[in-house]
Amino acid sequence: MGDSAKKILFVNSEIFPYLPESPIARIGRELPQGIQERRKEIRSFMPRYGCINERKNQLHEVIRLSGMNIIIGDVDRPLIIKVASISAARMQIYFIDNEDYFRRKQTYADEKGVFFADNAERAVFFARGVLEAVKKQRWAPDIIHCHGWISQVLPAYLKKTYREDPIFSNSKIVLSLYDDTPTEPFSADFAKLAKFGGVGEDDLPFLRDRADGINLAKTAAQYSDGIILGAANVAPEITDYCKSLGLPLLPFDAAALEDGSYIDAYNRFYDQL
Repeated sequence: MGDSAKKILFVNSEIFPYLPESPIARIGRELPQGIQERRKEIRSFMPRYGCINERKNQLHEVIRLSGMNIIIGDVDRPLIIKVASISAARMQIYFIDNEDYFRRKQTYADEKGVFFADNAERAVFFARGVLEAVKKQRWAPDIIHCHGWISQVLPAYLKKTYREDPIFSNSKIVLSLYDDTPTEPFSADFAKLAKFGGVGEDDLPFLRDRADGINLAKTAAQYSDGIILGAANVAPEITDYCKSLGLPLLPFDAAALEDGSYIDAYNRFYDQL
């Protein structure tokens, strides 16, 4: 990174207390605070799932960031940005919202456990929504750290569509991999749905060949600058591919995650990219 990374953008699938506590949600809550306490600027984003109580959590719309439409396929859908504060951490969380994609009460599957048919579109909308919101903030991140499968389209957009944008021209991608890889397939036309700007189907060969969670993770790794293993049981097909890329890779460390020392390790990892 030259000197050291100063601005870190966290793109999260889950953050506690907005979703129930889980390893990913706990990192989504603790890591940004820890990095901020180490004198870096941070921003955090997550989807505004319908199970998040807006009144209880005091979410409100950020009018200056909302108002644009994102076209997926042939359909325009409005991008709504909301924000809430975790006062104990002196930290704001931004939420990507849309009536069609994020108002249902479940996160990724219906009440019967059936994987949502539009999860590919939701991932595309989330990734593009985050990047457009950060552009409007005119806040140039040194590191963009992606957590959870719904964030995994973003690296391709950063490297192929937004690379020439002065806000993102110096941004590096860190990809944390967990055991949240979907076992159900996505829509077969995932690669077609994800086309945007400099990203064509040929830039998403894994998703074009087989639209599943493993190939989504490989796509994210393909466009990343560093990999962190955030769980012990990441699918071997994913980890083997990541190792083949020769990228900086931080192995899983259960003890560090338990005692909180992983924050210093991640902070050093950012600075070394």
